[in-house]
Amino acid sequence: MSRGYFQHGGVTFPGLLYSPRGLEAAREFPVEDDDVFNVTYQKSGTVWMLEILSLIRQGGDPGWCRSVPNWERGPWLETLLGLRRARGNARPRIISSHLPVHLFPKKFFSSKAKVIYTVRDPKDVLVSLFPFARIFRPYKDPGSLEEFMEKFLQGDVPFGSWFQHVRGWLQLRGRENFFWISYEELQQDLRGSVQRLCSFLGGRCRGRRWTPWWPTRPVTMSHNPMSNFSLSPAFILDRGRGPFLRKGISGDWRNHLSPEQSQRFDLVYRERMEGLGVSFPWDPPESPPEPQKQEESPQKNPQDPQKEEESPQKEAESPQKEEESPKKRRNPPKKRRNPPKKRRNPPKKKGKRPKKPLRMPPKRRKPPQKRGKSPQKPSGLPKRGGIPPKKHPGYPEKPSGPPKNLSGPP
Repeated sequence: MSRGYFQHGGVTFPGLLYSPRGLEAAREFPVEDDDVFNVTYQKSGTVWMLEILSLIRQGGDPGWCRSVPNWERGPWLETLLGLRRARGNARPRIISSHLPVHLFPKKFFSSKAKVIYTVRDPKDVLVSLFPFARIFRPYKDPGSLEEFMEKFLQGDVPFGSWFQHVRGWLQLRGRENFFWISYEELQQDLRGSVQRLCSFLGGRCRGRRWTPWWPTRPVTMSHNPMSNFSLSPAFILDRGRGPFLRKGISGDWRNHLSPEQSQRFDLVYRERMEGLGVSFPWDPPESPPEPQKQEESPQKNPQDPQKEEESPQKEAESPQKEEESPKKRRNPPKKRRNPPKKRRNPPKKKGKRPKKPLRMPPKRRKPPQKRGKSPQKPSGLPKRGGIPPKKHPGYPEKPSGPPKNLSGPP
């Protein structure tokens, strides 16, 4: 269980692992020009950035990350154990810290040492810090998410207010030895982000050694016992209540915060971050969208009734014209829209083919006769060996004897 909290420099710290004496010693830490500080607010990608910096230091060789725990590779400056390890590590040193800028070592501001500051969406920080407070024994029980969110917005949590922490460190932007990046940028373009880090640190991120670990992300790091804090002592982490490394994604707050809680968070965020001059990918809109108002009926022009009403003198002068002309309507009927013009060539309907006109069958013609031979008439004499043709009943029979003399005797 925790031993309670104490205040130092206006910031809350847990009594276990931290002490005023250790924080004062961190303030006087001897900074070297080749030191690299990995600075974040808690649950903002500290372990992920430490893994990247460890690989950059070794030229892409993952052997150091797989054989040495991360709290020895990049010890935390604000603890007494971490302070001793940082003093004894070989140069160039990697040192991690959650300290705000006003509690950071004094000699840093007059040295060439470099700070890499990682910032994350505060809603995701809240959602990740809530289960972490349950397994990290130096912290008090967070209670419900609603209660913990109010404490987070007020800065009544370990390491103080997220808003003051980010505003304080981003005041150093523009300095040659200060580099800041967002957690969301690392997720969207890991290769490009690491190359920018290499150029800032004066190294190179090319070669065969770099290719295998480009997919290195919090999910893959959770399987490395040198990075997932599975080797940490039981008096620090209660691993039975959950793992140290969780999802490591952006936008997970949508699965935990209600719309009312999100609006409450956005309201405080706009008030506390106003005037910083930095835009983040998670910035809420300037004002919530207003409901659309119903369209009101158009007001009448005060000059219209004057035109409609005629003076009594004109009415007396021309009574006949008034009777002939109909009274004007205040609300004239709406004019009908002109019907669409017919097209000259209407589009043909698809699917149906036009019927073909009926055609009469062609008249049959007689076959042409062959030239050269005239058609032979049938003769009464039969051919040899043939059958005589039948006699037609309409023709008279020819006499068999000699012809008679019709004119009488000679």
